[in-house]
Amino acid sequence: MPNNSIYFIVSYVNNLQTFVRVFELGSMSAAGRDQRLSAAVVSSRISELEKHFAVRLFNRTTRSMTPTSHGKLLYTGATKILDTIAEVEGGMSEITDKPKGSIFVSAPLGLGKKLIAPIIPQFNERYPDINIRLRLTDRSVDITNEGLDAAFMTGRLSDSEMRVRQIHEFERVLCAAPEYVEKYGMPDTGEDLIEQGHKCLLLRYPGADEFFWLLQVDGSSKRFDFHSPLESDDGDVLTAWALAGCGVVNKAVYEVADALQSGELVRVVQKTPPTALPFACVYPHKRLQDHKVRLFIDYALTECKRILGGER
Repeated sequence: MPNNSIYFIVSYVNNLQTFVRVFELGSMSAAGRDQRLSAAVVSSRISELEKHFAVRLFNRTTRSMTPTSHGKLLYTGATKILDTIAEVEGGMSEITDKPKGSIFVSAPLGLGKKLIAPIIPQFNERYPDINIRLRLTDRSVDITNEGLDAAFMTGRLSDSEMRVRQIHEFERVLCAAPEYVEKYGMPDTGEDLIEQGHKCLLLRYPGADEFFWLLQVDGSSKRFDFHSPLESDDGDVLTAWALAGCGVVNKAVYEVADALQSGELVRVVQKTPPTALPFACVYPHKRLQDHKVRLFIDYALTECKRILGGER
């Protein structure tokens, strides 16, 4: 095949990948950030596709970007093409035993920093041609629309379109700084938190619609809703506020074990402790066909379970 034909194919695939992300994220700037491309490159790739097909793929205004009927048709076909390419590449790397490419992964901030990030260098050393793109966030992620290959998640999961591999159930604890307890008193139950007007530090992010804690009461879980004077979409910020004496925080023991051991934080509400926190790896069904993704997920689960086997 002539070199110019190969160049055209590679360029065409790159253009389709960029188009799909613009379609899914709704803007060129967001797609550029996602693919680490400048806005000019993203715009150029979309223009090349429009010139190639001689149609407009998006209706553009200063505030929005919506796909045309041609754009919707191309998206359906482009996702099938890209999935097929990924499947073939995965199969080829499995045969040659030289997996390569990029894997996009997300994890919660606290657990991501303490548990997931530290195990990645060893995987990268074992498979130097695989690039890991790790995103840490405490907000709820949309695996499909954000182009993720896998996401480490906490909490109860109900998305039947995703594969779920359970990793661990973290013991959770309600805790506060000794100064806070000295000033506001020691709450023993969830009812105490409400009746005594305690300051509960809540995780809140755009799009979230649940702001409550599940506590163990008489052998079953009970929902407690709170109004919080301090909220953040970053779990580490909540921990920092708790350490500063600002209120009561609900955390996995694994995340605050050092602070509990040193006495910087103390357990509260011990008569009605929080329910356990499930921790799992979630990924689309089709990603199982990708050899490099399967390698990473198997490795990550093995390492996480090994580390958490000695959880304090």
